[in-house]
Amino acid sequence: MVNKKHLSLFVTSDVHGYVYPTNYSDREERHLGLAKVATLVEEKRKTTNVILLDNGDLIQGSPLTFHHAKYKRDTPNPLIKVANHMGYVASVFGNHEFNYGLDYLQQVVEQSNFPWLSSTVLYENDRTPAFGKPYLIKEIDEIKVAILGVTTHYIPNWEDPKNIKGLAFEDALKATKRWVQHIRKEEKPDVLIVSYHGGFERDLESGEPTEALTGENQGYQMCMEIEGIDILVTGHQHRSIATQLNGVTVVQPSNNGQLLGEVDVEFELIGDQWTYTTSTASLHQVDDKVKANEGVLHIIKDYEQATQAWLDQPIGDVDGDMTINDPFHVRIKEHPFIEFINKVQMDIANVSISNTSLFNNASPGFGSTITMRDIVSNYVYPNTLKVIRVSGKDIREALEQSATYFMLDDQGKITVNPSFIDPKPQHYNYDMWEGIDYELTISNPVGTRVTKLNYDGNQIDESAEFDVVMNNYRAGGGGNFYMYQGKEVVQDIPTDMTELIANYILERKKINATCNENWQVVK
Repeated sequence: MVNKKHLSLFVTSDVHGYVYPTNYSDREERHLGLAKVATLVEEKRKTTNVILLDNGDLIQGSPLTFHHAKYKRDTPNPLIKVANHMGYVASVFGNHEFNYGLDYLQQVVEQSNFPWLSSTVLYENDRTPAFGKPYLIKEIDEIKVAILGVTTHYIPNWEDPKNIKGLAFEDALKATKRWVQHIRKEEKPDVLIVSYHGGFERDLESGEPTEALTGENQGYQMCMEIEGIDILVTGHQHRSIATQLNGVTVVQPSNNGQLLGEVDVEFELIGDQWTYTTSTASLHQVDDKVKANEGVLHIIKDYEQATQAWLDQPIGDVDGDMTINDPFHVRIKEHPFIEFINKVQMDIANVSISNTSLFNNASPGFGSTITMRDIVSNYVYPNTLKVIRVSGKDIREALEQSATYFMLDDQGKITVNPSFIDPKPQHYNYDMWEGIDYELTISNPVGTRVTKLNYDGNQIDESAEFDVVMNNYRAGGGGNFYMYQGKEVVQDIPTDMTELIANYILERKKINATCNENWQVVK
């Protein structure tokens, strides 16, 4: 008699609309997307029982989803067509599920052959779960599986109010604690999985805070404070995690379908009851050995072709020159392309100070005609924007941090600090600003390189406060910009920056290449 059974939980999270193996900056194949993930899932299904679960942020984030939401929303959703085909048992609402509005989301839910889960996204009037249900009970080979959906309650801090009108968001930790107790008592599952569109607020080994404890991410607290969770699926942070924390198996499978998370769950027959004994998390790399599933590619072939054609259509023109020929020169003296990105950010956020980066040395800038593909070729990261309130002193410290990007070589010429190149290029950790006038003198010792810093024609008051717009990575202190950590978030703009740039150009049709040369880097 067989007294042991295995179950494979496969997890995707933060797919952000990527099905075909491409990042849309060109037509070259990339190692990502649901078409490749589907190949791994199908292979596993040949040998074992599989539960395929999505942890949220499925329907937004790529040119494919942007094109559908903007121009084709009266047609079936391409991501849902794929998810239905792949046999997902459920998806959790992520924060980006709300970006295209509630009418769009309602269509997504209605088209899905699987339930959408969240115990924290509620109707404001009666506090019942909105659109979906809090949890799912799934019977597989005599094993009773419970999956509780949880969505970070921080959404109102990011989302346009009109996109969440009539909704309330319950504290994720409190809701999880209450629903885990309910499921254990009323459903008596053999294994209980919490699928949380949120991440970890602390280092998993040391327990030290890794971010301001705002409540956006509560995964660490869940593992440490809630009894009854066997497996915690996480996401939102785009991290790669497969480990155990306080007896709870945890997994987080990166983003864009670059990894597929798996939890191998083992059960033993004790008496007449299948009892959960152990589980092990792992991550499967979607690499060049994994071929894209032809069936998945075929399902949305027409959508993909329409998106690719749209990417190559002109959306606006440039009056002047925004091409980038030498990325190093862009970083030592202001360039019209950098000024343009900062102007877009300031316009959207309605503030007077902004910073941005030239993310890598492959950015081509804009030619005389701009296509959507040009935008995604330059703005290569899925960033959103935040406005944070900082002091004049914080701005000076941030400029000093950026100034560490440079050094003088043996001939006394300005060059890039090797620590920003090796072991991996980090050009994105050097910022350029608009709305202030400044100068960086690289021959000065580190920490004293800001030799000019003016605002509105006068030397900046270091005790004064300023609202500054920047990408979400930087606003969280990413890139050793610790002066930003814990600062008040005045505004959170959750739409992908590529969409914001496209909308800005579409509205104006023609943009001017201007350069006020408000900053420079000198020896």
